[in-house]
Amino acid sequence: MTTPLTRYAPSEGGYVAYQVFGSGPRDLVFVTSWATNLDVMWEEPRMAAYLNRLGSFARVLCFDKRGSGVSDPVPLTSPPPLEEWMDDVRTVMDAVGMTQAALFGDAEGGPMAMMFAASNPDRVPALVLSNTYARWRRADDYPIGMPDETWEKLVDRYEQNWGVTSEILGLTAPSLANDPTFSSWFIRYQRAGMARGAATAMYRVVTSMDVRSILPAIRVPTLVLQRAQAHHYRPAFGRYLAENITDAKYVEVPGADTFPFGAGDSTELLDEVEEFLTGTRSKPVHNRQLATVLLTDIVGSTRLAAERGDAAWTRAVREHDELVRDHLRAYRGQEVDHTGDGFLAAFDGPARAVTCAMRLAEELERRGITIRAGIHTGEVELADGKLRGLAVHIAARVMAAAEHGGVLVSGTVRDLVVGSGIEFEDCGERELRGVPGTWLLAQVVRAP
Repeated sequence: MTTPLTRYAPSEGGYVAYQVFGSGPRDLVFVTSWATNLDVMWEEPRMAAYLNRLGSFARVLCFDKRGSGVSDPVPLTSPPPLEEWMDDVRTVMDAVGMTQAALFGDAEGGPMAMMFAASNPDRVPALVLSNTYARWRRADDYPIGMPDETWEKLVDRYEQNWGVTSEILGLTAPSLANDPTFSSWFIRYQRAGMARGAATAMYRVVTSMDVRSILPAIRVPTLVLQRAQAHHYRPAFGRYLAENITDAKYVEVPGADTFPFGAGDSTELLDEVEEFLTGTRSKPVHNRQLATVLLTDIVGSTRLAAERGDAAWTRAVREHDELVRDHLRAYRGQEVDHTGDGFLAAFDGPARAVTCAMRLAEELERRGITIRAGIHTGEVELADGKLRGLAVHIAARVMAAAEHGGVLVSGTVRDLVVGSGIEFEDCGERELRGVPGTWLLAQVVRAP
């Protein structure tokens, strides 16, 4: 799915930015954290995959609350109260003609979704709450909350790190806390979502909300989902919701990642959402097709990181990632996966894949970074947004053969681009680990 078009809906408090995507039979409004950016979130593959999965079984409406992302700003000294934020849901639903829609309240978006569902039961046929809460801070009748002293430290921690470090991922998304590429994106996502002062003021508001009194008034079918090992949006919060919302279904899923919502493996969580809203779980869709697979990584990345230092290397990796994505767009490549300093991409034509890899390698070499790339054309299987099949394994083994850098291709690719002007140097036949038989490999020496 390509990035949906961002549109604006007018309200009394300013314009609310929204997107609509997906083609499923149900309408769904996704209400997530208080600091988002509709455009930037699609740049992160995990978040895009999460949203695409929602769009596979629903027509999804997603929006930036006023004061965040690309929606209109609000006064720094007076963030919107919950009832005004709740109006943003009504505003965007009316803008797209959704008379009814299930609500999916995630993280700090949960209280807004709960209030809207309780206040507008005629418009909300179902409610999903994921890793969220009715109250954050401790009270005499709410011992599971966070003590005020700890809460003040948490707010200060957010303020000091907002937009400059990804330190908070250790608490909210531990599986990605040490991923430098994701961390760099997350820091930028924070800045794109909200300025530091506004973020601090907003965080004080959202963690001081108390919607416990409205829980008995929620009369729509409700699913409460909770990460079992979460440290931030803790299981006790989710259990409290399920115990106090009439007939709510409570499901714990493995993992500790809660925000950003795409962190960790969300398959089981989204399976539960789909079954609750549609009555069935989709079986993985397997689509087989011919594709040219490109894999790349940086040669000697550990050594380069030690030589340049952490800060300089982080900048270099970020620049590398941006260049890879720029080249993929230019040559119609589709990014499939990104781990560390490596990319997996698919192309609908081998000549474009080879030319893309060569131009990328040349550009990075001028910047002091050497990459190796492996390319193979064969039948692949697309399942749940992932690329599988022998062709992927062959491309990986071809890349591994380029120990010192350069662009290597299988004999299949070389034969398919005859007449394209691409020039090769034969590397002879090789055995590729885990792949039957021997394979002719060639190194690209020139691409027009």
